[in-house]
Amino acid sequence: MVPDRGIFGLIGPNGAGKTTVFNLVTGLLTPSAGFIEFSGRLLNGMAPYEITRAGVARTFQNIRVFKEMSLLENVLVAMEGKNHYGVLGLLLVSPGYRAAERREREAAHELLARVGLAHKAAFAAGNLSYGEQRRLEVARALATDPKLLLLDEPAAGMNGVEKQQLMDEILKLEESGIGILIIEHDMRFIMSLCGQITVLNFGQVIAQGKPDEIRANPNVIEAYLGREHEL
Repeated sequence: MVPDRGIFGLIGPNGAGKTTVFNLVTGLLTPSAGFIEFSGRLLNGMAPYEITRAGVARTFQNIRVFKEMSLLENVLVAMEGKNHYGVLGLLLVSPGYRAAERREREAAHELLARVGLAHKAAFAAGNLSYGEQRRLEVARALATDPKLLLLDEPAAGMNGVEKQQLMDEILKLEESGIGILIIEHDMRFIMSLCGQITVLNFGQVIAQGKPDEIRANPNVIEAYLGREHEL
């Protein structure tokens, strides 16, 4: 269970089932048993786009930006399901459509600013560094106005400076009231950010608790490194 607010970690060795959890929550996989509930709504059987509209957004382990599009266009695509001007307004290019389009572009610029990329709004996404593409994915997920943000290995491939920038950005997101669940293999990153951590191994929860409790848990140590090591 993930509370409404805060930063929470989901960790475990390779193959533990972490990304599978994200795929189940976001409708990319169908649970064979049990149920998934979010804000009082049952997510079982809902399509991924319906789950996104219900307030759950995610990034992916493998970057999925539209590399030929600009950063601004990438974020605007994610806003597609939020416009309310209708087909007639689109066809007639009505004042309502123009106003809505202007508001969306302003909102997209603001989201890029939140992740430190506003100055590259017109750049093609494929020209960004790996770390910048990760941050663009976060901006695109935020464009759906989520209540819960799932980040799948957001620090993968980043250098130390980029990781610190990402940590600062995630902390700002927490302050805005979004619940954040992170999968990450960088233990320093996850231990520094998360108030609570759940540990999976072979699809089973083997520990839950605060970072210090997880760090000292013998089951976690054994799952990662063997009994003679410490995290």
